[in-house]
Amino acid sequence: MPKLTVAGPILPRFDEILTPEALELIATLDEKYKPRRDELLAKRAVRREEIAAAGTIDFDPQTVGVRAGDWKIDPVPEALQDRRVEITGPTEIKMAINALNADAKVWLADFEDANTPHWQNVIEGQLNLRDAHRGGLAWTSPEGKHYAVRDDQKLASGEPATVILPRPRGWHFDERHLLRDGQPTVAGIVDATLYVITNGPGLAASGRGPFFYLPKTQSWEEAKLWDDIFTDLELHVGLPEGTIKATVLIETITAAFQMDEIIHALRTHMAGLNAGRWDYLFSLIKTFRDAGPSFVLPDRADVTMAVPFMRAYTELLVKTCHKRGAHAIGGMAAFIPDRRDPERNALALAKVQEDKEREAAAGYDGSWVAHPDLVPTCRAAFDAVLGDAPNQLAKQRDDVTVKGSDLLNVPATPGAITDQGVRHNVAIGLRYLEAWLAGRGAVAIFGLMEDAATAEISRSQLWQWIRNGSVTAEGTTVTEEWVRQLLDEEEAGLVEATGDKEQVDRITAARILFEEVTLADDFVDFLTLPALAQID
Repeated sequence: MPKLTVAGPILPRFDEILTPEALELIATLDEKYKPRRDELLAKRAVRREEIAAAGTIDFDPQTVGVRAGDWKIDPVPEALQDRRVEITGPTEIKMAINALNADAKVWLADFEDANTPHWQNVIEGQLNLRDAHRGGLAWTSPEGKHYAVRDDQKLASGEPATVILPRPRGWHFDERHLLRDGQPTVAGIVDATLYVITNGPGLAASGRGPFFYLPKTQSWEEAKLWDDIFTDLELHVGLPEGTIKATVLIETITAAFQMDEIIHALRTHMAGLNAGRWDYLFSLIKTFRDAGPSFVLPDRADVTMAVPFMRAYTELLVKTCHKRGAHAIGGMAAFIPDRRDPERNALALAKVQEDKEREAAAGYDGSWVAHPDLVPTCRAAFDAVLGDAPNQLAKQRDDVTVKGSDLLNVPATPGAITDQGVRHNVAIGLRYLEAWLAGRGAVAIFGLMEDAATAEISRSQLWQWIRNGSVTAEGTTVTEEWVRQLLDEEEAGLVEATGDKEQVDRITAARILFEEVTLADDFVDFLTLPALAQID
């Protein structure tokens, strides 16, 4: 029997999550599946080198039978039939309560990009989900303000009306505070196991789960790994096979070429796919980072969902999902409304409305927002198209034909690299990393909700622009020296604005980290990995 050691502190109520049963199952699943996870991570690196050598990627001829086959997924549960508006955010208690009071259909409870995986964040997040499902999630701030899920946002049973879908950490993360035979365990296995052990039987009895979002998937083999783990979790808890359902984020360029295959691998446990737009851009840049100027993108603000390669990706997702009976969920609206500035607020809402109306017209069944004030705008856009129908599964996009070259048509992207775009990437990267080190994985910066994915875009664009000698519209060559100068200016401004010694230390640490993941010759796969080494 594998031995699991808890290497993190046991704080009040942690024993409600870290039960002997949960720890034993984590050890068993980690022993069984970690070698396979490690093989798949190694395969990612090999695949990246193959793509870099070829300078392109296409649909896999070996899986043409899956793409051409006439098959559908198992039926999606009633609780997941209507997903017209979904809110995302970390499992921190105040944000959890706000999300559950937002009148969204789904809350993506994030252990991944919107969360810094401090040990306390991870286990307290699981406690917050436990309490939410039992109708007891409440909190009083140090200033005495009381937060609780409102009665009008609860079912008769007391559980929240909003369906909760946790997003476990990606395959690249390990959990250093739970050790099997002295070695870190796979973080995704930890997150999923703790949630199912704690909440699975009750959710299954009410028909409301367990459901998950799955991040960073790069291949159908990685999806199949999740499928096998879900089957083992169901067997252990005594749930019928297929009770667990998952929505997979298509947020890597390799996954975009395997949508059918990913759905097929998870067909017993499949609910839908999501257009994870920000990580998708990061993945495209990372995968083709050394492929020359033809894969260099302009400022992030110019890369909208309407540019040719992004439109091809989003329309292929709808077509593929609906052909297989799965839901297509749209991407993040990251704008943050500003109630103190009516003009700015109106502009943000108008942009979100345009984005969500485009998705609803394209056939999406729902979409994401990052702020409760955006829920009504998203809901209205989908209400106008859906009416009384719960979704658009009947809308088949037979009019869509997407070739591999369409998904890679980066040169057709309008826009430019600008001095301000370079400065913006530096500012976002440094500010986000400082917040991440402080334990905040979702951060409001310059009117947008930024998470690890947008920080990844910022640093990967800078890395690519430097190595391609890109020149801005103003005529400035993007160089390592210029980026260091901009970092000096941004760091000085942040230090001057705070008198907090701990924050100054974090700013310094964030500066060192940002240089490491942006200016080093070797491209770091995920900026959160070296950042993880600096937290508890």
